Amino acid sequence: MNEYINLTPENIDEEHICCAIGDPKHQDGVDSKKEWIKNKLRDGHVFRKLNARGKIFIEYEPIETAWVPISGKNYEYIYCLWIAGSFKGNGIAKELLEYAINDSKQKGMSGICTLTSKKKKPFIGEKKFFQHFGFKVVDTIGDYELLALKFNDDETPKFNDNAKLMKIDNQEFTIYYSNECPYVEYEVKELTEYSKKNNIKINFIKIDSLEKAKNVPCIFNNWANFYKGEFISNTILNANSFEKLIKCNNK
Repeated sequence: MNEYINLTPENIDEEHICCAIGDPKHQDGVDSKKEWIKNKLRDGHVFRKLNARGKIFIEYEPIETAWVPISGKNYEYIYCLWIAGSFKGNGIAKELLEYAINDSKQKGMSGICTLTSKKKKPFIGEKKFFQHFGFKVVDTIGDYELLALKFNDDETPKFNDNAKLMKIDNQEFTIYYSNECPYVEYEVKELTEYSKKNNIKINFIKIDSLEKAKNVPCIFNNWANFYKGEFISNTILNANSFEKLIKCNNK
């Protein structure tokens, strides 16, 4: 029998949050993520993890307060469902998702939704896995898809109009990010130092409020890269991957 833990205001300081376990360079990011979760718990945020040392968790909350450019009423939004390494193939993902579905039903929600993509992308859920549980595509932006499992005939959630732009006026490299992910803090610092050392302009736009999260000009998933005014990826970058991305987009 698998044992799970839900984070609460009482246990969050002692419990790990799965990502970046034991990596000192990401400690600031972990601390920032925990503070983010503490604030979101008041909104009904759920972070449920396997009671083990690994990246095994599901994270979700009501769509009205979820930091994504998606609108809807009475739906839960799944930020992340992550099963890593040797824990895969043991039915844990199924148990975590079924918990979220049943929890949503018990709360009287109209459904539950999440972000996926037509092509595999980093930090995006597996489309086929969610479809197996009855999730269906309800909206799209390019390769990105919003999947929803409806419990009744109420209106389904959808991407906000601003998210469909996938463009900005600034032509310089621009990164939108938030403390949803504990890896982000370190990479922002690394890229800031890299840009200064190499005299390269990188614009960082921190998403630090619900209003900003709902109004980003792209499908936002912790991190979004723009170059020459165009959205190019949601990959979290370090200095090396930044260089490769720039070279690829300057060909």
